[in-house]
Amino acid sequence: MSVLWDDLRIFLAVSRAGGLTGASKMLRVDPATVGRRITRLEEALEAPLFARSPQGYALTERGQRLMTEAVRVEQAMDAALETVGSQTGGLSGQIRIGAPDGCANYVLPQVCARIVEENPDLEVQIVALPRVFNLSKREADMAIGVSRPTTGRLTVQKISDYHLSLAASEDYLAQNPPIKSLSDLKGHRLVGYIPDMIFDKELDYLTEMGAERVSLGSNSVSVQFNWVRMGGGVGVVHDFAIPSTNTVRRILTEDVSLKRSFYLIRHADDRRLERMNSFAKLVAEGVRTEIARLEASA
Repeated sequence: MSVLWDDLRIFLAVSRAGGLTGASKMLRVDPATVGRRITRLEEALEAPLFARSPQGYALTERGQRLMTEAVRVEQAMDAALETVGSQTGGLSGQIRIGAPDGCANYVLPQVCARIVEENPDLEVQIVALPRVFNLSKREADMAIGVSRPTTGRLTVQKISDYHLSLAASEDYLAQNPPIKSLSDLKGHRLVGYIPDMIFDKELDYLTEMGAERVSLGSNSVSVQFNWVRMGGGVGVVHDFAIPSTNTVRRILTEDVSLKRSFYLIRHADDRRLERMNSFAKLVAEGVRTEIARLEASA
């Protein structure tokens, strides 16, 4: 039996999802059909492509080799379809972008909404995860990160710097002892990351400030910001998030002013796809402009 693109497409979905259920959702095909197609592909190649276990499907050595070639075929198909569809004008199809949840909640929605408004045939999906994205598994077509990756065949573009400040709600500040210096924080509830769930050293803000204990901890920036907004305590927040509410204000601005950067991370081979290049350019420009606008209002 010859191996067709559709066989490879199903193989890639199972590889990336780590099992039949996840792949079936990606493909919109029932899991039993996906399982039969994988079995048929393995029989055709006379080689096991996955090691099955209760935890899911893991690629075998032969599967890893096929994965490399299947990704090349996928990229070639994308390029071919892009060439055919380029005559329609504007961006189209589906693009998934991953981002840390601060950017995904407070910056990307309005940026992507404007891009889709100008390209009505385009479908954009934002995946907000408080961890590093695995682009090789196609969790996303591209991702925004807070540090440069050091491994993998990736291209990295710095988008913009952004700033963070120590902040608290007006109600919290009115009901608790005054905060005039960093030493005064010892008598206040601190909001921040769960220490052992900080996925990037760039996010370890409170350790940088000398804080020893977090009273209210979450791996989600949005949860942290909502705690601060609702008067739960004092925390480090993104300046670009502050304009989303009128109850939070920055404190100790002369003592605490943190600067970090966002990077756009892509598959190296995607540089050949004009569609991806165009979308990446629009996202980078949009994020840069939106951060500047929001920080000016903070």
